[in-house]
Amino acid sequence: MASAPHPDPHPEGSPRVVAIVQARMGSSRLPGKVLKDIAGQPMLAWVVEPARQARRLDFVVVATTDQPEDDAVAEFCAGRAWPCFRGSQFDVLDRYYQAAKHFSADVVVRLTADCPLIDPTVIDEVVGVLLERQLDFAANRLPPPWKRTYPIGLDVEAVTIAALERAWREASRPYEREHVMPYLYDEPGRFRIAVIDAHGDYGAMRWTVDTPEDLAAVRKIFELFGGRRDFDWLEVLELVDHVPELGQLNMNVKPKAFDQVDERFQHGHFDPPTVSEILDQEPPEDE
Repeated sequence: MASAPHPDPHPEGSPRVVAIVQARMGSSRLPGKVLKDIAGQPMLAWVVEPARQARRLDFVVVATTDQPEDDAVAEFCAGRAWPCFRGSQFDVLDRYYQAAKHFSADVVVRLTADCPLIDPTVIDEVVGVLLERQLDFAANRLPPPWKRTYPIGLDVEAVTIAALERAWREASRPYEREHVMPYLYDEPGRFRIAVIDAHGDYGAMRWTVDTPEDLAAVRKIFELFGGRRDFDWLEVLELVDHVPELGQLNMNVKPKAFDQVDERFQHGHFDPPTVSEILDQEPPEDE
């Protein structure tokens, strides 16, 4: 289920770059987090609006689940006149692929609704590397053993539709389906990929929102910026340097393991498709 494909003009011959923001209310550690208030707006707005400022993006869509609990996400998007796609609750790879096909994407940028400090210049950098180097996949943060130099919460992943379709057809492990992109990078040589590093190592900084402590930290950052949102991630770095107690608010939060999946996978609520089942599927026709 989705709103109509985007009607905006697009330069002929150039790839159509679509950012898909995954958002759902069912967070295990902070339920309803994507609509939690930060500086007078739901957190989702602080992700979508900056993404819409990225110069390399042609279109931004929110992708939520088809579950009743996520009606609130769809209704919020409708109130802002944002396109919203609804798909599988746990097979997020399928949700992304179906949304990408529906909105005629040539390149898909994965963003998550729990990163309210996302910076459009970082989005542009990752997309630029993908396009200019003619890669299959590019990102600025990947799980170990990859070295991560951007703060947690500035995560951007970009993939061609051809590579995403191959992952959609071939990925069979639960964490590959839930976390969307692992099939692109978990086996060396399978795809042409690149990881973009920051000019410095800030990989231990935690700017995402997954717990009440994270939410308190991000709310404090917005408060110290006086409610403005035209700051970039380098200004946040400077602020954290001058106000070190900011980092202490969520310093004890442990990130989830990269291959951890929703516990409902483990209790029979979802049966990940086998490789043969995926290969038997036909991609949906273009809208």
